[in-house]
Amino acid sequence: MERDLTELFEEWPFESGQITVRLIEGADGNTKIQVRLDLGLLQMSTENRPDGKRPHGFDSLLEYYESKIDQDALDNDPEDSRTGKDDEEQFLEKTQFDRQSEENESNRASTRFLSVEDCRSLREEAQQYYHRYIAMLVLEDYEAVVRDTSRNLRVLNLFRDHALNEDDMHAMESHRPYIMMMRARSLASQALKSEENKAAILAIDEGLEALKQYFGAAEQPELYDESGEVAMLKDMRDSLIPKLPVSQRAELRQRLEAAIVSENFELAAILRDEIRMLGGQSHS
Repeated sequence: MERDLTELFEEWPFESGQITVRLIEGADGNTKIQVRLDLGLLQMSTENRPDGKRPHGFDSLLEYYESKIDQDALDNDPEDSRTGKDDEEQFLEKTQFDRQSEENESNRASTRFLSVEDCRSLREEAQQYYHRYIAMLVLEDYEAVVRDTSRNLRVLNLFRDHALNEDDMHAMESHRPYIMMMRARSLASQALKSEENKAAILAIDEGLEALKQYFGAAEQPELYDESGEVAMLKDMRDSLIPKLPVSQRAELRQRLEAAIVSENFELAAILRDEIRMLGGQSHS
């Protein structure tokens, strides 16, 4: 059926210079995200794959290929040697960028199975999730942003570890710092919504440390100080420090005094730096 969408677009005009997003109830009764573009409208599901499709019966292509990897691991290790680590521990291990030794690379060669076409489809899928987490950021649904950025980091790991073509292995790697920054920023924003300023700063610090490790492992540590993503997180951190409660400053001063009394001068130096960062004054 042909339909002219002009009336719909006039009801919700495009606004230049900003991302215009709204939530609607779809015909299926589920919530949908709509993004107004200059030449039209983008609509996405809020859960699972943004276009609502289920490739190979899975929620996404990523989960389909991860399932294949898990099955191969079980086939090669019928005793199932998993360590029982929780999801967050596994995520941190998976998303930490590390250079594999030549020996490990040789051992993993047999696990490479993603064709050029597979990688192209996964990149297109990752683009859908990118559009959604940007829309969710505008809607201040930070939990959804964390979910989708974490998911796209898994795509980069999949390429790195299982792409057959070397170009595909690194095709999206340049996006990793940006995705890491968006994840840390959203974790911090999520904490701020709960008025947990200290937790927000911790999330930012963890994001900065992850970026430092990333550039270090890539043998480009000098890029850390030049990174726009690092600058973004540092600016966010600086804006939060004055909001920390006075009680935290008092606690740091007490710890400083105790460190000096016990002649733990290394700790005292660290605590002085923290007090200076909080905008306080040390009087020792």
